[in-house]
Amino acid sequence: MDIQKLQRLVIDALEDVKAQDIKIFNTTHITGLFDRVVIASGSSNRQTRAIASSVADAAREHKIPIIAYEGDDTGEWVLIDLGDIVVHCMQPMVRQYYNLEEIWGGKPVRAKLLPQSTLPSVPESYDFDND
Repeated sequence: MDIQKLQRLVIDALEDVKAQDIKIFNTTHITGLFDRVVIASGSSNRQTRAIASSVADAAREHKIPIIAYEGDDTGEWVLIDLGDIVVHCMQPMVRQYYNLEEIWGGKPVRAKLLPQSTLPSVPESYDFDND
């Protein structure tokens, strides 16, 4: 499956379960291991697991091998590696703390998203150094 179709499959699976703040980044200039990083947030551990499960189910339906599926036990940060695309489903606080957008965000990919999928999920500011 070409990268555009795989990217659309991932986005649709994320949007089906109301993922928030979906961001897609082109990583071909950074690494040869994968072409895209997709980051999405869920409002609870249960939703984060559901978001990841939706992506994994869509991949299985289209016979796309899942190379890695990690973090489902806690649901705070679930990673799905589909080879060309790595998907990070994260709780807002975890996403804010690790700030993957800073690492992978050099080249955002324009994609058609539902309006509710672009809403920021970052909670009120939290100072991680004072905790």
